[in-house]
Amino acid sequence: MTTAPKTALIVVDVQMAMFTYEGFKLHDEQGVLGRIVRLIGLARKAGTPVVFIQHTSQDEGDEFLEGSATWALHPDLGVAQDDIVVKKTVCDAFHETSLQAVLQELGATRLLIVGMQTDFCIDTTTRRAFSLGYDTVLIRDAHSTFDRGALTAEQIVAHHTSVLGSGFARLQAADEIAF
Repeated sequence: MTTAPKTALIVVDVQMAMFTYEGFKLHDEQGVLGRIVRLIGLARKAGTPVVFIQHTSQDEGDEFLEGSATWALHPDLGVAQDDIVVKKTVCDAFHETSLQAVLQELGATRLLIVGMQTDFCIDTTTRRAFSLGYDTVLIRDAHSTFDRGALTAEQIVAHHTSVLGSGFARLQAADEIAF
């Protein structure tokens, strides 16, 4: 008899900074946030662990300065006092953090990845999860980024989703996820 994989929902960098850059708006901002919030609710209802990743800086003036208003996780996420929050300082949520130990303690073998920014922390964390042997699922409509140079955010999201889905992660839409 095969045991079903133990799933954890990984919510990457859904912090106030992402929603407050003057002149910049995330691709499908409210849609992505709404899908993430819905997935968190479904995970909680099913008893699936939710792990919040929070980009953190110690540099004065940085929008991710620990304790600042823009460093805070988005209030719509409903983060509770006893939720698991892993702070990171680089794009890779596993690099020099407690994430791997937390996931091992939870017995997680399948990771559902959502959050910000597609071309930085989502890409890097998804690739690292794959390299560490996790059954990695990128929720294709629950991550976002900003326009950058000649590419629109929509193009960046589509490109990274395609590349990550070509070997690093399975792709599923938020409404296809069953906990």
